[in-house]
Amino acid sequence: MIYLNNGATSWPKPQCVSEAVKKSLDDLPSSAHRSGFEEEEEYNCKELLAKLLNIEDSNNIVYGSNATYGLNLAIQGFDFNKGDKVLTTAAEHNSVLRPLYYLQKKKIIEYEIMDVNEEGRIDPKLWEEKIIKIKPRMVVFTHASNVTGAVNDAEKLASIAKKYDCTVLMDASQSLGIIDVFPEKWNIDMIAFTGHKYLLGPQGTGGLYVSPRIKLNPLLQGGTGIFSDEESMPEEMPLRLEAGTPNDASFKGLEAALRWSFQNPIDKKSIDELGKKIKRELKNLNAMVIDVDGECTPVISFVLPNYSPNEVGEILQMSYDIICRSGLHCAPLIHKCINTYPKGTIRISLSRFTTEEEVNYFIKAIKDIVNG
Repeated sequence: MIYLNNGATSWPKPQCVSEAVKKSLDDLPSSAHRSGFEEEEEYNCKELLAKLLNIEDSNNIVYGSNATYGLNLAIQGFDFNKGDKVLTTAAEHNSVLRPLYYLQKKKIIEYEIMDVNEEGRIDPKLWEEKIIKIKPRMVVFTHASNVTGAVNDAEKLASIAKKYDCTVLMDASQSLGIIDVFPEKWNIDMIAFTGHKYLLGPQGTGGLYVSPRIKLNPLLQGGTGIFSDEESMPEEMPLRLEAGTPNDASFKGLEAALRWSFQNPIDKKSIDELGKKIKRELKNLNAMVIDVDGECTPVISFVLPNYSPNEVGEILQMSYDIICRSGLHCAPLIHKCINTYPKGTIRISLSRFTTEEEVNYFIKAIKDIVNG
């Protein structure tokens, strides 16, 4: 089997990940804030995440089950006033669009969606024009498109938004672990992330970076292991936003993945070269490729003439044992900007473990399909 769906979840994982999960399950439980046990390693998972994000205080990282939880916490936990406006983009995942729609339906906020260009990237000039026009309290954007791989200039977009006193929320689901994400340097208030994509951790891990200048309301109320005599969630971070027993085993897996990644830095240049080769070959076969100039993640979207994306995806899986993804990829609005609506695209997404042999086999499979 050839796995080319790392934009959904990464595979394979380093061997140490499953070993760490198993060890956590086999060992005596030692959940954070619920025992006196000390960490065995020099850095725990949050400290490794803080190192990766280049932030000073790991207590500004809130654990969650995935980036969806982090985005919901940032959006629904924010102290909006009735009538506040939010600006977001057509490149966003439903994990952004649906919480915004929910709050608008409840008449708490109003939100506006700005188009992205044919690469799926935000135009900074249009971004500023929209901010001036609608005066949003919050702006939300994705660092990298999960459909086209286009990486936005996060520092520039945040700088523009801060000129107009906007709170800035960024979705780093597709970027953290493969390109730099520096919230404090870029003056970004909140960054949602997931652990199971390019961080190479297990599913069920992720969360939210929250700047000290932001105070969110908890989505969940419950036990924290300490301050049990208080009627409401404690003020102390990250306890205020982390109710209930944490997913220790999976976060131990993520910790192992982070430790492994620091010891084995990613060679993004080699991955990019494989991506360029795929795009060249697809174009030679008259595929419509969403070509992206500048910085991008190893995500490639394309459409084959005379076939629907779902047909191609099924053929690749059933006849060639190649796993990819087809359709709208939970980001429906971007397809209107890149002219692939309503059927979407075939999406492949490489990882540090993708080999040239696998890429050659994928290209051969596409040639077979095109040549009938």
